[in-house]
Amino acid sequence: MSLRPSIVVVGAGPRGTGFLERLAANLPELYGDGPLDVHLVDPHPPGPGRIWRTEQSPLLWMNSQAEDVTMFTDETVELEGPVRPGPTLAEWAGIDGRTFPTRPQQGAYLRWVYERARDALPAGVTVHEHRTTVLRIGGPREGRQRVWLEGDALPLLADLVVLTVGHLDAEPDREQRELASFAARHRLTHLPPDFTADTDLAALPAGEPVLVRGLGLAFVDLMVLLTEGRGGRYEGEGDTLFYVPSGEEPVLYAGSRRGVPYHSKIGYALDGERPPLPRFFGAEQTDALLRRPGPIDFHGDVWPLVDKELGWAHYHRLFSTHPERTSLAWSDFEKAYAAAPPRGAELAAVVAAAVPDPADRLDLDALDHPLDGIRFASAEALQHGLRDYITDDLNRRHDPAHSPDAAVFAALLSVYGQLLRLGKRMDPGSWWHGFFSYLASGPPGPRLRQLLALSRAGIVRFLGPQVTVETDEERGVFRASSAAVPGEWTEARALVEARLPEPTLELTGSPLLRALYEDGARATESGLLVVDPVDGRILERDGRPHPRRFALGPHTTARAGGAFTRPRTGGVAFGQNDVTARAALTFLRDQECRLPAPLSA
Repeated sequence: MSLRPSIVVVGAGPRGTGFLERLAANLPELYGDGPLDVHLVDPHPPGPGRIWRTEQSPLLWMNSQAEDVTMFTDETVELEGPVRPGPTLAEWAGIDGRTFPTRPQQGAYLRWVYERARDALPAGVTVHEHRTTVLRIGGPREGRQRVWLEGDALPLLADLVVLTVGHLDAEPDREQRELASFAARHRLTHLPPDFTADTDLAALPAGEPVLVRGLGLAFVDLMVLLTEGRGGRYEGEGDTLFYVPSGEEPVLYAGSRRGVPYHSKIGYALDGERPPLPRFFGAEQTDALLRRPGPIDFHGDVWPLVDKELGWAHYHRLFSTHPERTSLAWSDFEKAYAAAPPRGAELAAVVAAAVPDPADRLDLDALDHPLDGIRFASAEALQHGLRDYITDDLNRRHDPAHSPDAAVFAALLSVYGQLLRLGKRMDPGSWWHGFFSYLASGPPGPRLRQLLALSRAGIVRFLGPQVTVETDEERGVFRASSAAVPGEWTEARALVEARLPEPTLELTGSPLLRALYEDGARATESGLLVVDPVDGRILERDGRPHPRRFALGPHTTARAGGAFTRPRTGGVAFGQNDVTARAALTFLRDQECRLPAPLSA
């Protein structure tokens, strides 16, 4: 039985790799050259993990430009540990920084980052890779933890456990179970929420209609795999791009709550004066919220501050870069904007008086509901209307005359940093993360141009907003309708939920997280694992942080705003990794954690 100190890291994808990099960076200062075992447990390859594995289709792209992806710290990141700079994906791969790399390219980069971090560990540290799944964790708070692996009779012994499991599968909820049951009775196809690259799409036959619920990034992957992935191709470019079918494509009838795809990635750099952030939602406001007794309500207490912060960034950019489109001196507007209460008539009046063109004003409610109240005379009219909407969005997101949009993106990243501090007192819920993705994490512009070409070719048909899906027992089909075309119904023998699973600790597909929840780990109302925002320790239901269990990533209340970090943007996730790595190493250095505990569960 080994007496060496040990850490088990559950999940060896990008977040686990980032934690390992920070562990290596901080080891010389906090732990020295003593012995240490690091166990990485993941059924997928260390570095890329599941989502970025290199064997997936090269037709699938990253959602970020190559120059905007880094796994390394710089001087803008708040760190106690040392800065260890490294190349961006573009620099490492030697590719144009403005291109959108394939996912296999990103996977290769992540594998290299992992190997570099592993090789930077001192000679006394041994890394053990376990290509399997963790089933549960046992052990007393004050003693060594026992980590039970699928297929192994004996557990790993660990002084500390760090969960970096990334995105998770989920058990189907009641609606999905009912849809699956209906499909089974009538021999239909129902594909529940899933990672599109992992979904078996062979059940969707050529030429047949398929109802698709979702127009986000999972839909874009679905669109790619069912068109180019089945032998189709594009010819021409820009506005003249057109699609040449292979004849193997189904016809995708796609809709969602908003009825429109996520906004295009911004296609220009934000140069010139940047908005000074934070201004209305920073440390002062967050501290005030944390001092208040009782729960913090996102929509009542926090969203008004977020709204005003995003507006501040928008108008600062408008006044500093496009002053000809304003009718008031910036100093006067700034004073009036600061004095007005958030999201009220007074603030709206201040903006209207200073910004004559409504198109230059920021209306987050209108952005979130772009088709509310709009009706189309026919399904064909809806197709033309949606193509016009997507074309306008593409033009706007690639035109620096609308650079306040890019300033709002910067403010969204700033806001995320403050929301993390509120983590154990407030759960913003799924709406906020969906809204963030809709505004800031949409598809590359070329993907939307492909969507337009597919629409013109009749391969994609838009259903509209507020899509309702029903089951028809008598006819044995799925039926979909939208408020945008009253009375219009589309029938199909296949339904695809084009969205990622939303696992809660109760419905997660991870036996480990389910077991943690059943053993007393605290969860938010929307099912996130609650962690201490200070260092990432898992909180129990009595509010105590577990001294030997940490968690980082999207399954926790400390999830950051994007999959990867842009260089020189503060790197919130890097800071989290650093704090947790330092806490782990300090614990190992200061505690008597070398004696083995009994093997009872």
